[in-house]
Amino acid sequence: MRTLISTAFISLDGVMEGPGGEPGYRNSGWTFKDIEFLPEAFEIKGREQEEASAMLLGRTSYESFSPVWPDMDDFAGYKAMPKYVVSTSLTEDDLVPNWGETTILRTLGDVAALKQTEGGPIIVHGSATLNQALSDAGLIDRYHLLVFPLLLGAGKRLFSATDKDTQKLKLVEHEAYANGLQKNVFDVVR
Repeated sequence: MRTLISTAFISLDGVMEGPGGEPGYRNSGWTFKDIEFLPEAFEIKGREQEEASAMLLGRTSYESFSPVWPDMDDFAGYKAMPKYVVSTSLTEDDLVPNWGETTILRTLGDVAALKQTEGGPIIVHGSATLNQALSDAGLIDRYHLLVFPLLLGAGKRLFSATDKDTQKLKLVEHEAYANGLQKNVFDVVR
């Protein structure tokens, strides 16, 4: 079975919305404002590209990333790997032609079936709504979290507010950096 990894920049209060400057969010671009850039804090992002064998996205994140990421050197590792987009409304005509093989999945059942195939880890970037649904369905195996020393208040959150049974996590890697960022890697305990 393939490992499904959720990777996210989050604030201390769990907000993941608008980290890179996306329009429409009050605190947009919070990962770059008033926080010193330390390359070592982002080492995990390069490692994710090397270790992942596929990328999974929700429709909104696909529509945000696909016009930009294919031509960015920072994300060159993702260009060649297969991409899967979970959407009930996206069509083949909506897919960009310059970002490699992309398959549309319609349901969480399709994601569960993908996890049963041969291959390496599948990485989920952004995709707040999809992350919440995957977590609630018990499909996420690992979290890669870069926690920023900020309280943002309102905004899309990584985790849903669904009333559910406790889900235990095991901390398998962590580090704190001089700029206040914390790397926390958790495996989901089954």
